[in-house]
Amino acid sequence: MPLTDPSSATALLDLSSDVTSLTAAVCDIPSVSRQEGALADAVEAALVGLGHLEVTRDGNTVVARTSLGRPERVVLAGHLDTVPISACPGEDEPNVPTRRRGDELWGRGTVDMKGGVAVMLRVAAQVTEPTRDLTFLFYDCEEIEAEFNGLARLAEQRPDLLAGDFAVLLEPTGATIEGGCKGTLRVDVVTSGVAAHSARPWNGHNAIHDAGVVLSRLTAYEAETVTVDGLDYHEALQAVGISGGIAGNVIPDRCVVTVNYRFAPDKSVEEAFAHVRHVFDGLECVLGDAAPGARPGLQVPAAEAFVASLGVPVSAKEGWTDVARFSRLGVPAVNFGPGDPNLAHMDDERCPVEQYVLAEQALLRWLS
Repeated sequence: MPLTDPSSATALLDLSSDVTSLTAAVCDIPSVSRQEGALADAVEAALVGLGHLEVTRDGNTVVARTSLGRPERVVLAGHLDTVPISACPGEDEPNVPTRRRGDELWGRGTVDMKGGVAVMLRVAAQVTEPTRDLTFLFYDCEEIEAEFNGLARLAEQRPDLLAGDFAVLLEPTGATIEGGCKGTLRVDVVTSGVAAHSARPWNGHNAIHDAGVVLSRLTAYEAETVTVDGLDYHEALQAVGISGGIAGNVIPDRCVVTVNYRFAPDKSVEEAFAHVRHVFDGLECVLGDAAPGARPGLQVPAAEAFVASLGVPVSAKEGWTDVARFSRLGVPAVNFGPGDPNLAHMDDERCPVEQYVLAEQALLRWLS
């Protein structure tokens, strides 16, 4: 049955239940970005009942920490929000509540990333004497504009709550380890012309036609694969938008091709922008939003122990994730969590239940 009374949400988070059932319970509390209150309440209530944790609430972000005086501290992090709920393909019903179909759990959040949240909750309940001090971070508004991101808010206002020697972001990776992440920036490449009546184009200059130069350089561009700390990051430079023209009878005097550059974490944003300007030398380039990447950080002792304990494949994170925010705080971080990232945000989002179990077992093996 769908959850109709969010005030009863806390009863659904039984941390003694198996990880798949707990994932379903977490998913069945709707928490579209900026609407995470009911789930944050449920998570807080479940954690407050664990005597070995100090729990802090900041908006719809919940932080729980051990203070055992261990020589290392590890942060386990995951976001509570999802993209909007939609209908499953071929069905009129929304993809919340979850459905169990064979060996898969279907529904919004089963991949991105409430399975990771459930794994964190199970670890928090079971590991009362961890080998390292632990911080569990459940934050809001990851799926929308960065200005609302709960992790970013804590990084600015309460960085002490994020302090650690190593962090694991339980984003979906298919239960393998993905180190660091690529950086990203968007650039508007602008061509300029002279407006005129389209019946007399010789009186003007068509800026849209000049955009062909931009597109030809993109077509000829060969992206590099860059090895950083032993992991291969595949760069990409792609047009993601084009705009120009004001009316059907006016020669356009301006055209903008928006380009997205995904760059390896050996580059700063400034270096990445310089590379884009070089590619489009002679054209106007205006930098839009940008975010640096994060190096893998696998050489620190806690990361080495993590990789050795899990015994799963390690590869580069090809997208951008919040590991970059930890990197800026000086905390090396990796991505590790259940779910195929290719199914994130899909209407038919689903995850093999075995991956929830494997992720939980791996973290328990590492921390117990």
